[in-house]
Amino acid sequence: MTTTPTPPQAFETSEPGEVTGGAPPGRQDKRGRFQRLDDRAAAVRKRAANPWASIIALVIALLWTIPTFGLFVTSFRPAGEIRRNGWWEFFRDPQVTLENYGSVLFEGDAPLAEYIINSLVVTLPAVLIPISIALLAAYAFAWIDFKGRNILFVAIFALQIVPIQVTMIPLLTQYNQWGIAGTFWPVWLSHSIFALPLAIFLLHNFMKDIPPSLVEAARVDGAGHVKIFFQVLLPLLIPAVAAFGIFQFLWVWNDLLVSLVFGSQSQVAPLTVRLASLAGDRGENWHLLSSGAFVAMVVPMIVFLALQRYFVRGLLAGSVKG
Repeated sequence: MTTTPTPPQAFETSEPGEVTGGAPPGRQDKRGRFQRLDDRAAAVRKRAANPWASIIALVIALLWTIPTFGLFVTSFRPAGEIRRNGWWEFFRDPQVTLENYGSVLFEGDAPLAEYIINSLVVTLPAVLIPISIALLAAYAFAWIDFKGRNILFVAIFALQIVPIQVTMIPLLTQYNQWGIAGTFWPVWLSHSIFALPLAIFLLHNFMKDIPPSLVEAARVDGAGHVKIFFQVLLPLLIPAVAAFGIFQFLWVWNDLLVSLVFGSQSQVAPLTVRLASLAGDRGENWHLLSSGAFVAMVVPMIVFLALQRYFVRGLLAGSVKG
């Protein structure tokens, strides 16, 4: 006795945007999510194309830029003109000089050119050290199953709420006991300690967005943790690393508190420490602050413009999950 097999029934769904037919329900759900995400993205693009939204964005950008433009104009004005009237008077009687920049860069007892080198020496290791440690820690939390992993990750995440001010005296006491006070090491270690909780948290989230099938395929091929980390995951994490690297670079370069506490000595003091004292004890040289500020802005602006595409990709990575 033979029986005729019944044909597979088509899976039907009432969800808008999903395709009915013989595909498994899991695949249909995935297609439906993608369709809904596409519809949501189209709605966002439509709202962004609104002319009123463009006008509001332009006004905000203009208001944000005016103070910076005024600072830029002031940096090229003679000292007498700066003291006499505001920067908007420049357009009535334009007077331009490079004397301010020459004074802050090459003249005086402590020219800024020397402190720029100190800032680079402080900033580069303070960016590379936390990123290197955070990448290894994030991989362990994301892909290695060990006892107490979730509790330890929550504890590290909670360290972000600890004010750095309460750690200054204990850290400074410890550095004095180690005999490294007055060197670059206290500044490097302090910036690395303060950056690690956020770095581990962000890089862990990016790693969890990577499809597990890639890691499983590498394990099937006989790859260990080292090979998986360097050959499979690290190339995919470049945008995330660049995004956090830019944040950390800007934070360390513009930092004053940590530099004053751990690196105020002249041989290790960064640019921000010198800028804080640039006006003089009685404020007699305050007209140099605008030119000094733009000197300090040059390096971060170059770094941001050079890594801008990685920065945008790092911000957008993981924002949509299918």
